[in-house]
Amino acid sequence: MRTTQQMSITLPNEMAEFVREKVARGDYASDSEVLRDALRALRERDRAIEAWLRDEVVPAAKALRENPDRALSADEVRAQLAKARAGRG
Repeated sequence: MRTTQQMSITLPNEMAEFVREKVARGDYASDSEVLRDALRALRERDRAIEAWLRDEVVPAAKALRENPDRALSADEVRAQLAKARAGRG
């Protein structure tokens, strides 16, 4: 049984040139390797976003629903961001 599947794709010229450059520089052996690596990175990014949503965003939203008094106003958020920026500079 085959573990690969041949596909035909169309890329914008800029992306196609990027793929060719990666192969020409020796970073990858083929166009297919470039695209496989890009898809792996996309899958990992998607997994990281899903984990962040599940582990941080959903619990924070739930906690806010359970206790709306914890919410900050837009002015409070701006003030905290300004304070954080000032602390870095």
